[in-house]
Amino acid sequence: MEFDITKLIFMIPALMFAVIIHELGHGIIANRLGDPTPKFAGRLTFNPIPHIDIIGTLLVPAILIIFKSPILFGWAKPVPINPANFRKLGYRKGMAVTAAAGPSVNFTAAVGFGILYQIFSSDAVVGSLTSIFGMGFIKSVLTPLLIFFQYSVSINVILALFNLLPIPPLDGGRILMSILPPELEHKLEPVEQYGFIIVIILLFIGVLNFIIIPPYIFLTRVLLGF
Repeated sequence: MEFDITKLIFMIPALMFAVIIHELGHGIIANRLGDPTPKFAGRLTFNPIPHIDIIGTLLVPAILIIFKSPILFGWAKPVPINPANFRKLGYRKGMAVTAAAGPSVNFTAAVGFGILYQIFSSDAVVGSLTSIFGMGFIKSVLTPLLIFFQYSVSINVILALFNLLPIPPLDGGRILMSILPPELEHKLEPVEQYGFIIVIILLFIGVLNFIIIPPYIFLTRVLLGF
């Protein structure tokens, strides 16, 4: 989608919603697996304030917007979990399932918003709404909704793909570490503290564009019916 500063009013809420439900996905699954840490930390909420990360929620999206990046994404403050409480599945399986929950929620949201977009942008629905409410309704209500649905699909797909990168501490890295033999997992553990630095470097040298953009384009076209 071509960047337009006037559409920030739709992009920012879409991004905030996407990062919040991502972290909620982690927290809810961890809680159901027996870990009350997210609940005690006050992270099982749609209130954006506990989820905001200065770098991931504010700085990185702002930089992408300023440099007119073709994609917009970010992240929220990670939900605290204690894998020792995963009695139902154990440490390693519990970590993998909890990590996969975030991207899964984003993919589910992208599908939902894509369905809404295709329904409300169809000629039949637009024609019916126009005949009932008039063109003023289309311009003031339906068009903004469609823009929001479009950005919500785009951002949720990007967020899911980004987090599935096999780099700790991203979700893909946590899933990878959970399925690797324990000795390899221990060797990868030191990488986690440099993970976001690695991601930012890969982002700004353009490597991530070759990894993320092809599936992003495919999925958004399918979900939006383009």
